[in-house]
Amino acid sequence: MSNSIQNNILKIVNLSIGYTSKMKDILIANDINVNLQQGELVCVLGKNGIGKSTLLRTLTQVQSKLSGKIFLKNKPLENHTPTELAKSISLVLTEKIPPSNLTVYELIALGRQPYTNWLGTLTKEDKKQINFAIEQTHLQNLIHKRCDELSDGQLQRVMICRALAQNTEMIILDEPTAHLDIQHKIETFKLLQNLAHQLQKTILISTHEIQLALQMADKLWLMTSKGLINGEPKTLIENDSINQIFDSKTIYFDKKSNQFLVN
Repeated sequence: MSNSIQNNILKIVNLSIGYTSKMKDILIANDINVNLQQGELVCVLGKNGIGKSTLLRTLTQVQSKLSGKIFLKNKPLENHTPTELAKSISLVLTEKIPPSNLTVYELIALGRQPYTNWLGTLTKEDKKQINFAIEQTHLQNLIHKRCDELSDGQLQRVMICRALAQNTEMIILDEPTAHLDIQHKIETFKLLQNLAHQLQKTILISTHEIQLALQMADKLWLMTSKGLINGEPKTLIENDSINQIFDSKTIYFDKKSNQFLVN
């Protein structure tokens, strides 16, 4: 067995995604065939409405697939129990957390729910994982603050920290830099890159930050009207696949400047 097969965390075969409305399937995207390997930072790119969030929800069983197969560590995704899934995949969505008096530490500690007993008592191992996640995300100075006192950038880092405390092989994030300023966008991408490369986490994110994705992702999944295109950023630039993100004659990717320009 090759190393690439051994390191596969997620394998997707002939996947069709969408939703069911009034007993009718509404197809968003189909014929998706791609793998995720350990230690990769992978960015999902595509225009609004192309199905990025639908894909991420399907890969985490928040939403049912229409057809095809998804294998998590060589086992069909649907054959994993909820607890097994929670110990393998952590999910960070864009929804705001409801108002509460939770401190930053208490919110991060919620990442240990798949491991705690029914009373939610934290063991030494739970506290060790929480403290490790706090150190990795540099949140030591914020742990006693209430979550409603945080900026958007700080709260996003806390949510990533909670996912890290969950101690899963894979972290999936839907638009993690939405509503952040440029400094916090870059810092969030750098944090995710470090988690992938230094801790060997498999990290999959949907994003509109194309330039940051081109610079920092190991691989890109381009969701286009013709299907999903997978590859390293350099390769997708060289073979002009990057131009398929937008169905527009107004926007094109300029290889010299390494960015999208307007005709």
